[in-house]
Amino acid sequence: MATAPAASTKSAKFIFVTGGVVSSLGKGIAAASIGRLLVERGLRVTVLKFDPYINVDPGTMSPFQHGEVFVTDDGAETDLDLGHYERFIDRPLSQQNNVTTGRIYSNVITKERRGDFLGATVQVIPHITDEIKAAIRRLAPENDVVIVEIGGTVGDIESLPFLEAIRQFRHDIGRENAVFIHLTLVPYIAAAGEVKTKPTQHSVRELMQIGIQPDVLICRTDRPLTEDVKRKIALFCNVEFGAVVESRDVSTIYQIPLSLHEQGLDSLICRRLGLAGTDPDLTDWRALVERVVDPAERVRIAVVGKYTDYADSYKSVQEALIHGGIANDVGVEIVWTSSDLFTDAATARKMLGQFDGLLVPGGFGVRGVEGMVEAVRAARESGTPFFGICLGMQAAIIEFARNVCGLDDSNSSEFAPECSNPVVSLMESQQHVTDMGGTMRLGAYPCRIRPGTRVAEIYGTPEISERHRHRYEVSNQYRELFQKQGMRLAGLSPDDSLVEMIELPDHPYYVACQFHPELKSRPTRPHPLFAAFVAASTAARRRKAPAAVAGAVAASALAETG
Repeated sequence: MATAPAASTKSAKFIFVTGGVVSSLGKGIAAASIGRLLVERGLRVTVLKFDPYINVDPGTMSPFQHGEVFVTDDGAETDLDLGHYERFIDRPLSQQNNVTTGRIYSNVITKERRGDFLGATVQVIPHITDEIKAAIRRLAPENDVVIVEIGGTVGDIESLPFLEAIRQFRHDIGRENAVFIHLTLVPYIAAAGEVKTKPTQHSVRELMQIGIQPDVLICRTDRPLTEDVKRKIALFCNVEFGAVVESRDVSTIYQIPLSLHEQGLDSLICRRLGLAGTDPDLTDWRALVERVVDPAERVRIAVVGKYTDYADSYKSVQEALIHGGIANDVGVEIVWTSSDLFTDAATARKMLGQFDGLLVPGGFGVRGVEGMVEAVRAARESGTPFFGICLGMQAAIIEFARNVCGLDDSNSSEFAPECSNPVVSLMESQQHVTDMGGTMRLGAYPCRIRPGTRVAEIYGTPEISERHRHRYEVSNQYRELFQKQGMRLAGLSPDDSLVEMIELPDHPYYVACQFHPELKSRPTRPHPLFAAFVAASTAARRRKAPAAVAGAVAASALAETG
């Protein structure tokens, strides 16, 4: 795969991605896929997401409403689409890459209070739109291309200032330096037996009413679009025939860049923007897609968490498990399982017997935690590969304290403030924090790995940097007891004040971490912890196979005897 060189000193080019008709069409995946294709051409690319909601960031929003909160190295709590951007362009992003209406207005009001506007009446135009344009310009240095996704759907009141700002922006920098791409829906109407282009026509008309003429249309559809349909869309929407690109449903999102490339979208964009670059070599990308679509074998992983009814709450975990599968040429079947179902030890053991591995992800609040503890216990006692992340590690600490160390009243002070043994407690730096937004331990922090541990072998380096999002930690007063009972504190903060990783050396695979490794996994570079976990789960499945075959043979022999 191509490695992007340092950006040249020439002015950056800009690609604006909007969406119409309905939400959840995949603007983020489209933007990320375009970014991947341009990176493969040797260009330096970054992606910016504008979110129209008034929250300053998504950090305090419910996962059921918004999906996961993606944390960047600099500690920004951002939209999950930034995860897609990082995974596709294989480049870390920052706070500058996700801007909300709330942040825009907060910045403008702060300037007004300082007197920056010299007594002027502060208005949406020009002050809000100027702040939006400034956020775009901040990303231009050191980049050849800036891709900007406008969240929401064309026609929403909330997104109008952003659409007006990008209309002005293209006027400011010249038409030759910006491309407008509109993602829209071309639905199939079963009663009529045909696809309908009218929703796309209306969506484009809505854009044109505010002064934006799309240069490219990406049409989401569940079936191939005929040449006649594409010509009709091109005619009524005033775009070139070659600029009508279909985006069909696919089995994995990593197929999208290949589909767009086959239709010449990256070539069209480069031609429109006058971008030089090499032809993309997608050989390696095709190979990883092949591993996802047609793996050598398969493995079943139970993800036992609090928000499993909405898989987007764990989007990065989902993708990182797929990446772990890529590393092992294994297809990962993820079974989202509510921790509330693990009501007792017997139930937990029975449920876990269906799976080859257990992953317990992050979360907040007391609901479902006891079920997580039971699931972890079942994995520890049965030898099922276990991987705990953030709250998953805390659940493992509580379970170990109760069932191995004999501290029956063990808990986290988050869930049971009056418990006798708070083996997980509020971090000292969090003791006097009152505001909820942006106040956790956020972003990348270093961790020193203990030599001779399983995780030392997995990482192959004595010090790592991983991203965090938590307020609670393993209580240091119980460290000695845990180690005496056989737990390894495999990773600590550089000053030894925080437990970052634990493992059980006598277990086939039992690893947990306080940080979120899923946030740094890439399809091209699977995170080592996920690759190792999938490998261990695959080995567990293989160990089960002979026993299952022997059982089947015995049952058959018994039936013949009878």
